[in-house]
Amino acid sequence: YWSITRHLEYTLLTRRRISNIMIALTWALSAAISLAPLFGWGETYSPEHERCQVSQEPSYTIVSTGGAFYLPLCVVLFVYWKIYKAAKFRMGGRRRNAVVPLPEAAQVKEASREPQMVFTARHAAITFQTDGETWREQKEKKAALMVGILIGVFVLCWIPFFITELVSPLCSCNIPPVWKSIFLWLGYSNSFFNPLIYTAFNKNYNNAFKNLFVKQ
Repeated sequence: YWSITRHLEYTLLTRRRISNIMIALTWALSAAISLAPLFGWGETYSPEHERCQVSQEPSYTIVSTGGAFYLPLCVVLFVYWKIYKAAKFRMGGRRRNAVVPLPEAAQVKEASREPQMVFTARHAAITFQTDGETWREQKEKKAALMVGILIGVFVLCWIPFFITELVSPLCSCNIPPVWKSIFLWLGYSNSFFNPLIYTAFNKNYNNAFKNLFVKQ
């Protein structure tokens, strides 16, 4: 996101520092969500039923689902929207600044009193592609489509589970365990779909899988 929207300010040193901060914040948020019940925020163990489960405390449910899913989802959607806008603006700018080939017979000449200053612009000498998309534009559109599909599949796989996890403690709904299991495994299946999507859209992934599974 920063490399596209702020490519002039995004140096290698900034990248390393910001990346370390974001990784540290991700681990801190994950640790806070996971360890909070161990320090008394809600009950995680029922002695009479001898069963461990995720804390059903409503306040903890809101914080944990918000921090683990809804907040990251909002960040991802916002960043993808900004990337899409920046890419679209850049492609539009390139089209506006395109060089239009001159007709074959068009020539620009100085006055006859200076015959040594003669400039000729012919169609054969200009090879700019103006009526179709350039290779870079096609690549950017393909990458944007891949990221959009990744986000869409991620939302479809995980949102049933996190809606259930949020609504169930708040409304005391009795959702059958089989549906909870289905929603949970639907979320896990997102890890199965990601390599397939990357392989379908990214040539590097495609070649890597061929090298792994196809005998050379």
